[in-house]
Amino acid sequence: MDVVARLASQSAVVIFSKSTCCMSHAIKCLFYEQGVSPAIVEIDQYMYGKDIEWALARLGCSPQVPVVFIGGKLIGTATTVMTLHLDGSLKRLLKEAGALWL
Repeated sequence: MDVVARLASQSAVVIFSKSTCCMSHAIKCLFYEQGVSPAIVEIDQYMYGKDIEWALARLGCSPQVPVVFIGGKLIGTATTVMTLHLDGSLKRLLKEAGALWL
């Protein structure tokens, strides 16, 4: 859990992802299209990837990737992020975290 908290607080937007996951790819593209450069943690290529996956599951994230943190706070999985994007809340969160200036 400490590794996830440390990584999640190192950037305004952090995405825990797997390099082979199509939903992870879609969420990363969504942030790039918003003009945000998120920190990406590819847990399948990370030394402690299994521990991170376990910690994300303990936080209630199912599936374990993609999982997004904004401003160090857990936002959730792809479904939650897409819901926030569609209702306009995602941009507000990004601005508040300093990840987006427009």
